[in-house]
Amino acid sequence: MTQPDNFGFTEEAALLKDSARKLLAEKFTADVLHGMVAGDPTPERGPALHWDEALWAQMQELGWGLLAVPEAQGGVGMPLVAVAGLCEELGRAAFPCPLLPTLSASYLLGAAGAGGEAPLEAIAEGATASLAVSDANGSWDLAQTPVECIDGKLNGTACFVQDIGKVSHLLVCARNGDTTGLYWLAVDAPGVDVQADAIVDLSRDQGRVVFAGVEAMQVCADASAAFARAMPAIWTLYAADMVGAGEWQLQTTVDYANQRQQFDRPLGFFQAVKHQLVDVMVDIDRAKSLVYSAACAWDTEPEEAARYAHMAQSAASDMAASASSRSVQCHGGIGFTWECFVHLFFKRQKHSQMLWGDGPWHRARLASIVMG
Repeated sequence: MTQPDNFGFTEEAALLKDSARKLLAEKFTADVLHGMVAGDPTPERGPALHWDEALWAQMQELGWGLLAVPEAQGGVGMPLVAVAGLCEELGRAAFPCPLLPTLSASYLLGAAGAGGEAPLEAIAEGATASLAVSDANGSWDLAQTPVECIDGKLNGTACFVQDIGKVSHLLVCARNGDTTGLYWLAVDAPGVDVQADAIVDLSRDQGRVVFAGVEAMQVCADASAAFARAMPAIWTLYAADMVGAGEWQLQTTVDYANQRQQFDRPLGFFQAVKHQLVDVMVDIDRAKSLVYSAACAWDTEPEEAARYAHMAQSAASDMAASASSRSVQCHGGIGFTWECFVHLFFKRQKHSQMLWGDGPWHRARLASIVMG
């Protein structure tokens, strides 16, 4: 495989990533997130919606929501490498917003062809969207699509819809005869019933959407080709988010290990601690390299995109697990308390690990590509 130098990461992409890091570091630190979500520490708490709408509006003005929209539809059309850099910063701050689902919908709409142009123009004008494509078991296999389109109206229940409380539109996968198509509609359309889920990740919200005779605009009649093209990009974005969160977990834990004194020495002096942190650093570096390699493949060698996206998601999912466990363990007794911020990232990482397939699932698909 021949990839451009530095994965094709340009000065423009670096400027986007740096500006995102500065903005979030200034206006959305971990204590801000903790103050936003820490109102109810009871494990039995119900579904909750936490986000800073004013800051999200500022991000929309900066054009973050339309980065994956082609220029022909009024967007920016930046390479996936640049968008992955932005998602990495989003994960570093664990910022609650509908950017990841909107970018995911944009890539799927872009892969759908001419029918996706009108929804993409809506996203370029400020609409946000989420994918309603999974059944009750979490499968997004088109053969198991839980929604059916009959006489142009949608019926059924889509599950695990991300940030459903924050988005204005849905991109729905629905069976229509012998094929499965894509449909676009507003969340507040008549016949749409949103039922919020209680989830451990306090930086996101999730829900089920019940469709009862809902009229929707058909994007494409057969979504199989669009899914094959778009899913590697979606996997790469969520892997980038995990890498950013992992870097926050490592840096925060290193800072704590340098401050906490034990036996008249910093905690990080002891090999039992420093070796764990070095292992996490190596895991992050491996996952980060694979994320940018996957993004570069999607930009330059689309026929290889799925192979590298499976590698990136597999490495990022495993890294998320190791970084989460080590960050809690190295914080000692306070690591699992409500007052310690590491639990916020632990929960976001756990959600991201499972959302679009965990490490073993992606390795199994990678094996089928490599070995046939």
